[in-house]
Amino acid sequence: MFNLKKFYKQYNDPVKAGYRKSLTEVRRIAARTEKPPKDLSLAPYYAYFHEVAGIILKMAAYGDELHSKGYFEATPLEKLRAENAALFAELLPENYPRTYADPAFCVSEFGEGMGQLLSYFYLKFRAYSQHALLGKLFKMAQYNRAFIGAFGLLRAGGPPFDELQRTVTAPELAGLAEDLALSLTEGYDPAFTFFADLVRTADLSDPRYLFRYGRSISDNELRTAAFFRDYPEAKLRKLARLIAGAYVTGFTARNKDLSGKTTVNLAFCAGQEKLVRCLVKELKKRRLTALIGPPQTSKVNEQYAYDHRFDTALFLDQGYVDEVHQAYEQASQRCLPLIKALSGVIALTKFGEPPFKPQNKPQCLRFTPEQQQLYQAHITGLARIQEQYAPRKELSFTIISFPAPEIGKDFERIFEDVLEINMLDPRRHQKVQQLLIDALDRADRVHVKGAGANRTDLTVALPPLADPARHTNFENCGADVNIPVGEVFTSPRLAGTGGRLHVAEAFLGGLKYVDLTLDFTDGYVTGYSCGNFPTPEENRKYIEENLLFPHTTLPMGEFAIGTNTMAYVAARRHGILDVLPVLIIEKMGPHFAIGDTCFSRTEDLAVFNPDGKEMTARQNEKSALRKTDLEQAYTHKHTDITLPYEEIGLIAALTPAGERIDIIKKGRFVLPGTRKLNAPFKQLG
Repeated sequence: MFNLKKFYKQYNDPVKAGYRKSLTEVRRIAARTEKPPKDLSLAPYYAYFHEVAGIILKMAAYGDELHSKGYFEATPLEKLRAENAALFAELLPENYPRTYADPAFCVSEFGEGMGQLLSYFYLKFRAYSQHALLGKLFKMAQYNRAFIGAFGLLRAGGPPFDELQRTVTAPELAGLAEDLALSLTEGYDPAFTFFADLVRTADLSDPRYLFRYGRSISDNELRTAAFFRDYPEAKLRKLARLIAGAYVTGFTARNKDLSGKTTVNLAFCAGQEKLVRCLVKELKKRRLTALIGPPQTSKVNEQYAYDHRFDTALFLDQGYVDEVHQAYEQASQRCLPLIKALSGVIALTKFGEPPFKPQNKPQCLRFTPEQQQLYQAHITGLARIQEQYAPRKELSFTIISFPAPEIGKDFERIFEDVLEINMLDPRRHQKVQQLLIDALDRADRVHVKGAGANRTDLTVALPPLADPARHTNFENCGADVNIPVGEVFTSPRLAGTGGRLHVAEAFLGGLKYVDLTLDFTDGYVTGYSCGNFPTPEENRKYIEENLLFPHTTLPMGEFAIGTNTMAYVAARRHGILDVLPVLIIEKMGPHFAIGDTCFSRTEDLAVFNPDGKEMTARQNEKSALRKTDLEQAYTHKHTDITLPYEEIGLIAALTPAGERIDIIKKGRFVLPGTRKLNAPFKQLG
């Protein structure tokens, strides 16, 4: 079993005495702030510091419990559930508006500026559960010192904002290179087996193992674990073979070299451990070691994360950007052998949670226009460093998604239907998809028009084919990097691409958009609106801060036609269209991605379809800039927006000679040879 104490010894030993001393001081602060101060104007601050001191002490005790021998074996399940619930109770939607974690509440207590700063600081102590789980005393000591320093400013006569801001944000830059190198080691070193050991040794018949992760564990995780525990192992082994095989196929299909790679990052959701065990074995057969980190669990409150999405506005300046870039480069150099061994990621994701429609709060931090530009430069710089040490042409991925119990009472039936969809034979679909591609390759543009209330009227320009006998504009997508099967896609030519895309409802990047409209001119978004909020200004701001951010516009990076009508019909039958992940939604109609192409940073790798033709539409005018101005070539975003079948009036390929080749009319495939894709629609009556 992995020895956490030994792994973190070099970091913890130098601060161990100071950490214990800091806890003593925190206890003093807790006692001192238990009663209101003589100066009543400081009473809100005393209440705040008393609350934070309580969290620090609670997390310290929690960490001691987690690391005491036999704790999980001896503690009853109901007690573990109660302890876990207590750790996250204040973030629940019904409690959150009355906590310091909510910037709106903090501003009401401390005013503008100070309120946002103290809400940001509060979050750092909410993160203690993971530090406590792993025994990272050095991280806890770091923030304890900041807390004690901040209280010292209060005792000195009231916290001056500038000095307090420097104190509470100082840990962001303290030992950055060391922190990043440690983070890379935890993520990429096969010797870091803490979470892998939990998965490997857990008694899956005893759900108490879930609480070892130190994350919020709800009924959803417990039900997921029970479902997978009782699920036939033979089916899971078959599924694991499919996933591992798809991952390897992703390399060969995209002309990438897997030799020399020895590790793969395996992301999963709590409760899926039985499948993870099967997948680890399948990967081992393919000479790949699975790197396992903490699993994903259900979100306690999505509004909480949304409110703090721009907290870096407190310290985002050129100095911060330069320091982070320098530290990331140093850390990457130190961990280069581990980075080079990584082949990519396999992600087992989940879906079923209700779509999140956020509340826009004026009290939340936001970037200034200057910071927005700086942030764009920041992520571009980080991507440049990552590309230097871990080029995308050397990496691949596979993503597959499963329903979670929170999807509703028919969870088990939905799971079986989704499993069947995920395991469809890609060869059958690819034969039909080739007919679509043959027709589309005759065209220089595609016309997409909505049906009924849908106002889509869009022309997608296609790049010219230098040699139609050997080249194609569309990839015949199987089921390797994205499972399930079911799409043909291209990188549109920006010049000539224009019109309006409209969807009644979309779930993008975890956020719900109502009546979303995007207008395109020469491939770029030039107008946008939605109906989430009462005023046009609020709706524009919502799109700017979430869909476009940090850019003011985005190009159309992808146009695709989804062919997985079986998935669409299953979703309609179960009434789950609004909770499906993009991974499945994009296979259920035409979709348009705004941002980078699907070949971002791998444009120069030749890609071939099963018929032997090279898919040459791997770049557009934006990504072509990589040869002359790399900083302007990529947006580092790719958001798929799907038009459901029932909202499609027409998809037609338009040839240079003026011929119109209908692909889909009134939501059904009409191209000769593709009508068999309509068969599942009969189930809808």
